[in-house]
Amino acid sequence: MNTPRVDVDGVSVSPDHYVNGHRVASSRTFEDRSPLDWTWKLAEVARGGALEADLAVAAAVAAFPAWAALSPEARGEYLDRLADLIDRDVERIAHVECLDMAMLEESLRLRVIGRGARNFRAYAELARTYESRSWSSNGTDNTVLRMPAGPTVVITPWNAPFMLSTWKCAPALAAGNTVVLKPAEWSPLSCSMLMDLVSEAGFPPGVFNLVQGLGAEVGAALVSDPRVRRISFTGSPETGRLIGEAAAKNIVPFTAELGGKGPFLVFADADLDAAAQKAAVMFDDGGQVCLAGTRLLVHSSVRDEFVALFEAATKQHVLGDSRERATTLSPLIHPEHVARVDGFVTRAREHGDTILFGGQRVDHEGLWYEPTLVEPLSNDSEIVQREVFGPVLTLQTFANESEAVELANSTQYGLSAIIYTSDEARAERLGRQLRAGTIWVNCFLIRDLSAPFGGTGISGIGREGGDYALDFYSDLKTLQIKEGTTHG
Repeated sequence: MNTPRVDVDGVSVSPDHYVNGHRVASSRTFEDRSPLDWTWKLAEVARGGALEADLAVAAAVAAFPAWAALSPEARGEYLDRLADLIDRDVERIAHVECLDMAMLEESLRLRVIGRGARNFRAYAELARTYESRSWSSNGTDNTVLRMPAGPTVVITPWNAPFMLSTWKCAPALAAGNTVVLKPAEWSPLSCSMLMDLVSEAGFPPGVFNLVQGLGAEVGAALVSDPRVRRISFTGSPETGRLIGEAAAKNIVPFTAELGGKGPFLVFADADLDAAAQKAAVMFDDGGQVCLAGTRLLVHSSVRDEFVALFEAATKQHVLGDSRERATTLSPLIHPEHVARVDGFVTRAREHGDTILFGGQRVDHEGLWYEPTLVEPLSNDSEIVQREVFGPVLTLQTFANESEAVELANSTQYGLSAIIYTSDEARAERLGRQLRAGTIWVNCFLIRDLSAPFGGTGISGIGREGGDYALDFYSDLKTLQIKEGTTHG
């Protein structure tokens, strides 16, 4: 029996799983509360386990042959219809996701949710226009072909859950795979809304499924299932290691984006005001952005001038209700996460690191945390070396390019980097020396869907984006035909 739909501030949302084209309830639930007001319970959400994981994977297995047999053009029609429905419902999805994970509603409405539609359209088109590589050698004509890999498990994080889910599921579906999506338990509702649109778009049962619940329960069951042939995960390195072990046991390729500790390099020749304004953007979404440049590395000659500009830019932030247009800084996702962020700052203070500004919870009732800048005693400080994932940045100085590169590459992470300089030759040099999957020069968070995305070190394994994603979700084979073979 399905659980009745819940009213989330005027928007109807199902709290149940979506398996084989139907809503499926569980005997257990978990609470989903709003970071905007922790007393506000949004829903009791179905809490899946091994049983629900088995049902979803079985549905994906059963649906796979027919979905894989469709042409890219036919699969693309489903994805395009889904994209149209997302565009139609952007405001509803944005409102629910704002309540569920507290990202600014205006940002979700104008920028983030619509990208979900663009993801489906982009991968549908990439699959349609794929040109196989062909060549002749050793008396044979050779062609590289893509084969759909099989049932795919996608596990997504609690920040920007709708967009990040579409970013992974779109290429998997376009490549001919069936999908089981498991959203994070702290913000599951917008992904449930996606399943309503999947149903409305007429996807065949079992092609696109959703199971909800705790990672240690349903997530672990999904990634350890031997019927699964691809796994894609975004989250912490700790969880990534566990998923990697499960994937290895079944020899399943998996890709993981595991966060970052990006350097933000500011050289003396940079437009310091522009750099300071962009550095203040690192506090957006409560600093809960894996790509953020959280380690400010500033040339020593402009340290004081930059800090003054940066503090002034930070003071322009307005902490408040994420539904209000005046708000620029949202609360953190969960009380546990607030405690984690505050723990980093507390330990930094105890270690002797200098808190240049911020460093406190705004109050003891809400989940807001002050924008914080820490000047560490040394590069070995925990606050420098570990991802905080909150509105906490560090400040260090360098004397020359070689020291800047050494500091930038001194953590185990390597997801992204930001460089501010007016010297194009320097930008080219540093761009080749920095160890990061994406490097922005005099800009930030400009994404091209055809570009590879991923990290080095403990920031992850594999690449997403463009043909890189479609190749991951496919098995490649080479067809060799002896020259002179005649058509029958």
